[in-house]
Amino acid sequence: MSGALVVGAVAIAAALAGLWAGRTSMRASERTLVDDHRRAVTSLERRVDAAQDDRTIRDQILGAMQEGVLLFDGGRRTAFANAALARHLGARPEALAKVFPASLRGTIAAAAETHATQTIELELGAPTRWVRVTATPAGSDGSVLVVVADVTEARRIDAVRRDFVANASHELKTPAASIQAAAETLLHVADDDPQAVQRFAGQLEREAMRLSRIVSDLLDLSRLESGSDLSDHVHLDALVREEAERFGDREPKPGGGRPVDAEEVPSVLGSGRDLSLLVRNLLDNATRYTQNGGSVRAEVTSQEGSVIVRVLDTGVGIPTKDLDRIFERFFRVDRARSRETGGTGLGLSIVRHVVENHGGTVTVESELGRGTTMTVRLPAASG
Repeated sequence: MSGALVVGAVAIAAALAGLWAGRTSMRASERTLVDDHRRAVTSLERRVDAAQDDRTIRDQILGAMQEGVLLFDGGRRTAFANAALARHLGARPEALAKVFPASLRGTIAAAAETHATQTIELELGAPTRWVRVTATPAGSDGSVLVVVADVTEARRIDAVRRDFVANASHELKTPAASIQAAAETLLHVADDDPQAVQRFAGQLEREAMRLSRIVSDLLDLSRLESGSDLSDHVHLDALVREEAERFGDREPKPGGGRPVDAEEVPSVLGSGRDLSLLVRNLLDNATRYTQNGGSVRAEVTSQEGSVIVRVLDTGVGIPTKDLDRIFERFFRVDRARSRETGGTGLGLSIVRHVVENHGGTVTVESELGRGTTMTVRLPAASG
């Protein structure tokens, strides 16, 4: 082969090799681009999945909340609202202009305009409920986060607490004032009227005992509100007999009696101290409102996994309109008679607390002028 031909062949071979290398390099570059694209797509998919997971978690958390959550954007349109919001406000407003009542709308607008948290309490719906609405600025664009909480129960408890303090103060003040008056009178008549001393001393003793009973009942109520120790196996048939015997030591009512019909029943898991308090107050209440010649009877039975205690009397009875209130603290059907017999108005409230602490129920049946039956049903201990 001539030198020219050799040179030409070499040049062609070099060109072909370069072309092949170029094509190989292009393929590698394409593969790199494809891999980069795949990695970018995978990363984006992961970010989307993570965002969706975060959104799902957020929606689950906000959806499970009892408080209503509402977010208005800078244009005062609804950007988010959870399920509870509609329950509290009655509907999901599409914009601030659709929020009612006007006082609530004004509170939210004030939060956006002043960039300061605003709070308002409102009475809404039928039956009426009280809600507390807190509107908080959520950004410089005028966004506002609104949280709506139902405070009906909190307001009820607060009202009960205020009434309790007022009633307790009144009940304590009455015997305290009587004791003071009797003591002052004794100081003045001790020398001039010796016969009056015994009368006023007796008054002092009665009022002091009444004051002591009120304080004792208040302390019992306070303790019971923290629950009962449910560690004892209590036999209610024996307990009722024991408490009835204590009442037998009192001066009996002519023609009356306190018979006990207590069959052997399963034990109850609970506090012997508190269950004694329950029975004692049931018997005491029945006795106070039963006239001379009447009767008070206690029964203990068991039925379908429950132990039942009934206290029946032939006393004055309870008006139908008052049946729902007799377990309230300091509520008295007949205040004059209660004061005359030394009642504190706390006995049946103590009964209710003991029953609830033991997972039971208490019901009352009564007919005015013919008597009352109190029925306590407690779960029997298993095993």
